Amino acid sequence: MANTYQTLNVGDVDPDEPPQEGGVMIHVVPENVHAARWNHVEDLDCFFSAVYEYHQKSGFKCMMLEKVGELFRFAFLVFFLTYSWKCVDYDIVFGNKLPPGITSNNASKVSIYDSFMSLSQCSSQIPLWLWIFDFFMFIIWLWLVFRAVYRIFQFYDIQAFYNIALKISDNDLQNITWHDVLTKLIETQRVQQMCVHKKELTPLDIYQRILRYENYTVALVNKSLLPPQLDVPLIGNVIFFTQDLKINLDLLFFYGPFAFFDEWHLKADYKKSNKRLELAKQLEKHLTYFALVNLALAPFTIFWHFILIALNHVQEIKQNPGLFTLRHWSLYSLYYLRHFNELDHELSARLTRAWRPASRYMSSFTSPVLAVVAKNIIFIASAGLAVLLLWTLLDNSVSQLEEVLTSVLVLTSVIVILKAFIPDENLVWCPEDLMTVILKQIHYCPTWWKGQAHTTRVRDEFSQLFQYKIVYVLQQLCSPLVTPYILYFHLKPKSLEIVDFFRNFTVEVMGVGDVCSFAQMDVKKHGSPLWQMTETPATTTSTKYDQAEGGKTELSLMHFTQTNPYWKPPTEEAQNFVSMVKNEAKREMVSTVYGDNADNASFMSS
Repeated sequence: MANTYQTLNVGDVDPDEPPQEGGVMIHVVPENVHAARWNHVEDLDCFFSAVYEYHQKSGFKCMMLEKVGELFRFAFLVFFLTYSWKCVDYDIVFGNKLPPGITSNNASKVSIYDSFMSLSQCSSQIPLWLWIFDFFMFIIWLWLVFRAVYRIFQFYDIQAFYNIALKISDNDLQNITWHDVLTKLIETQRVQQMCVHKKELTPLDIYQRILRYENYTVALVNKSLLPPQLDVPLIGNVIFFTQDLKINLDLLFFYGPFAFFDEWHLKADYKKSNKRLELAKQLEKHLTYFALVNLALAPFTIFWHFILIALNHVQEIKQNPGLFTLRHWSLYSLYYLRHFNELDHELSARLTRAWRPASRYMSSFTSPVLAVVAKNIIFIASAGLAVLLLWTLLDNSVSQLEEVLTSVLVLTSVIVILKAFIPDENLVWCPEDLMTVILKQIHYCPTWWKGQAHTTRVRDEFSQLFQYKIVYVLQQLCSPLVTPYILYFHLKPKSLEIVDFFRNFTVEVMGVGDVCSFAQMDVKKHGSPLWQMTETPATTTSTKYDQAEGGKTELSLMHFTQTNPYWKPPTEEAQNFVSMVKNEAKREMVSTVYGDNADNASFMSS
């Protein structure tokens, strides 16, 4: 099979590319055809992203089944909606009429299948506009098939790369960490020379290629350019960041025809300060176009979201009526709490560890008034439910009544939902301790939260990060209408700031391309003096505009160093900062263990 990822010949190398340190690098291609298969991979962003995804999704078979399942679900959904809407006789379903061949004497023989029409009857019931809609969906499905086939061939090549180059079989993926794969990738670069412009790759090079655009989004959120805060009547400030808005932003900045990037390079005009006003006006036009398109498609996207939510959660709601009272991390939190150069599974592990204390923290805030009201309503609902269950035990025919099943479902849901407003009798009020435990995992919070975790304001702000499931669902349903409003009224006025952001915070890294400068984790350029060690002079020379908010540069540097312990920070300032933090941590640990004898213990261990 031909290699999915194109390779470069010697003549394809950019003559303007700076040479490797130590002179011109001469690379000898291995004689073995299989060994030379991944020499000079052209699109390393796509390649390394595929290698990472392949590991996270457990190999070729799982990924192929996932793609086939996606195609099946899409086709089934379109067919199901069309057939259930126009090809079912609902008069028979609801007992308003009898099917042909059935009389009132044998009405008990009526089944649900009698209401289904044949395909010939069904086709005559479908109006022209629905045929057009189904044809449009069929075109989309064909595009998805083409995309799935391409991805399957792509991951077939990745499977060969794992088996031949990395010497890892699919059966071993479950027992191998990403760090092990990363180590093998770096070793393979020395043999295969996947990157033609750099002799050796570092973990940071690979991370930055996988997370090139994600790092920009993290920085945009960190510098408060995204997402907007909406002042909603009766609710207050709401940070609105949904998947629909994220898709629009990705198309605008990274992937679409109007994107700022040309593959792994920022377009030349965006690097020129004299083009900033022209590009800002151009971005305003693009935001207007996107807002109008989103508004025109709003009825369809609302309907699509509603169907997906209903199909995805109907079984969960049936088994757990209190599903929507559970909390989860919002999409906004995934970027606000994310470190620069932090992969998805690393972020997920941190937030998963913080989920339980975060749930306890949010549950510790209860309203005494709502608790009293909830107890009374639960008492009434429980009484009604007990009567219905008693009637069912006394006579099974009661359960066949239409109203009984509906009443049981509604009363059960009311009881489960209202229980969320009643505090646990064994709950101990310790919000400050819980917030301390949470911060050990999420790492980021406004500075004024310290000592204020017991206040309602902190609780409300934290709820923007850790929201109810029902809030997520409502935001998804409202997103088709709110997204065009945000694009036009909130992002359009910031067009010049956004253009300046990409120009000011983009740097070119040899062997990687253009990346967000914050992702370099340079404490001298983007660090904050407040995060420097007190016993040494501040190493940062950055201005307030250049500094990452909340110590994200320093925290990202420490996290990446801990995740990749053999990686050496590229700058002297970063190395000094890491060393100082480690020394301070050792000193505090010794002080905690030995107390007043810390100095003697330190002397004895030297």
